[in-house]
Amino acid sequence: MTRIVHCRKLGQDLPGLPFKPVVGELGDRIYNEVSMDAWKMWLQDSVKFVNTYRLDLTTKEAQGFMRRQMEIYFGFAEGDLADTAWTPPKP
Repeated sequence: MTRIVHCRKLGQDLPGLPFKPVVGELGDRIYNEVSMDAWKMWLQDSVKFVNTYRLDLTTKEAQGFMRRQMEIYFGFAEGDLADTAWTPPKP
């Protein structure tokens, strides 16, 4: 049976994740409040952070950076997402 959650990212009742994607309180919140569709969006968008900042995800610093971006992405924390691509300066 598919578990349904009210997705805080997409604002709809959708199928939830069948697992906690990260450990700790953040993993609990994602499991309870984020849909599978929103998680798939994060997986696609997270690659931009890894590539832009050339992150080595085996380091604590990179893992902390990604956790922070995940918190902001799903609306668990205030702030702006880090830039993921160069954009020309505004005139």
